[in-house]
Amino acid sequence: MQQKDIKTALISVYDKTGLEPLLYQLNKLNCKLLSTGGTLRFIQKLGYSVKAAEELTGYPSILGGRVKTLHPKIFGGILARSENQSDIEDLVKYDISTIDMVVVDLYPFETTVASGASHDEIIEKIDIGGISLIRAAAKNYNDVLIVSHKNQYPKVIQLLEKGYTTLEERKEFAREAFAVTSHYDTQIWHYLGGDLSQHLRVSHNTRKELRYGENPHQKGFYYGDIEKLFEIYGGKELSYNNLLDIDAAVNLIAEFDEPTVAILKHNNACGVASRDTLLEAWIDALAGDPISAFGGIIITNRKIDSATATEIDKLFYEVLVAPNFEEEALEILRKKTKRIILKQKPCALPQWQYRTVLNGALVQEKDLAMVQPGNWHKVTKTHPSSSEEADLLFANKIVKHTKSNTIVLAKNKQLIGSGTGQTSRVDALKQAIVKAKSFGFDLKGAVMASDAFFPFPDSVEIAWNEGISAVIQPGGSIKDQESIDFCNQHSMAMVVTGIRHFKH
Repeated sequence: MQQKDIKTALISVYDKTGLEPLLYQLNKLNCKLLSTGGTLRFIQKLGYSVKAAEELTGYPSILGGRVKTLHPKIFGGILARSENQSDIEDLVKYDISTIDMVVVDLYPFETTVASGASHDEIIEKIDIGGISLIRAAAKNYNDVLIVSHKNQYPKVIQLLEKGYTTLEERKEFAREAFAVTSHYDTQIWHYLGGDLSQHLRVSHNTRKELRYGENPHQKGFYYGDIEKLFEIYGGKELSYNNLLDIDAAVNLIAEFDEPTVAILKHNNACGVASRDTLLEAWIDALAGDPISAFGGIIITNRKIDSATATEIDKLFYEVLVAPNFEEEALEILRKKTKRIILKQKPCALPQWQYRTVLNGALVQEKDLAMVQPGNWHKVTKTHPSSSEEADLLFANKIVKHTKSNTIVLAKNKQLIGSGTGQTSRVDALKQAIVKAKSFGFDLKGAVMASDAFFPFPDSVEIAWNEGISAVIQPGGSIKDQESIDFCNQHSMAMVVTGIRHFKH
């Protein structure tokens, strides 16, 4: 275990928060301090002895502060290997003193981007010297302690209380340092228009440990900042499965403009309805499958009023999401303290999706396509009525967000049955029919949506036998005409979208 004393420290930080206690501890160790610019003035103001980097290098800060520390006198002192004879000789030859500790807090690039600053201001917040210092010190962790973020100061102070660092401690800080530089570069890449179809560059600094993963025996973590997307009004801690369901719910509800309520279970909708009022939408969404709704995720696209809150409160649910709540509604809903209530903030949904697979990752554009009645093809002699068109569009929005193979049945802008995640389309349809009938729905005049084409006319025939009057599907089967012919023979309407909505 190689121990190293801290005799000389270079400090160059943008944010001075929390720096004073660290300086106090370094002063107790009689550590020599080197610094630049605003950090130098901050240290001097506190009354500590500090040497300017310019005095060490013999060069002033130039190019408006763009170049301050990039000099062999500094980087030689950081990168010199104590056990390398050639390095030691170079230090003597060029009169370079070693540096045992580097403290850097980078220019706030992400914060500057988020502030809406101009392009020029953002570019100036791309740190060059700081990143270089971090990488150099982290590379030479054998001899140098790198402190790469102000959040590390308390831990560093604890280390310094014993007056030295161990090799393993320095290695740990080096790992964190490269995480900092990797994240920083990734954010710059994204800002400059990084294309996920060319390179997969994803980085999140905010990590939350979850109670567990999908199952209690699995560890789970969430990387991201949920509070940027939602105001959280109490309740239990969000779980791994909660987050998956919320993601599915947010993407589904974004498809609807009318007052709509959706209830989801295991990422699939079990109840959806669009109505003139939110209360009516809730009542009819719940009626779609009141059994599956128990313990589900509820989402709305309108402010929840007290009348709707009173009805929702009668059901046990895990999470409720809405764009806003009346005060009285919140009072009603928050009485049950374990329920998670989220106010969704306006936000743009990601344009790309990625997931791990085998020893790599799959990346794809998000499925943002949604056909409109003017763009679909009416391929049968019987055309859908205006109310059927509305139901076909409604059902197609739901089928897009349901696990394949799937069939969705809808009537009067209400989800009345769905078959989800089946290995055949016929099985998905049969499941949807059984579900609809089990809750007393009359399928006569209902519509059917399929996420992919019908390879045979059997599904259309089953639907007709149940009274379903209109069908929406992507088309593309070599036997499309057989399904169309059946519809023509039985006065059913069919529209073809040309857009498949597989979801796995």
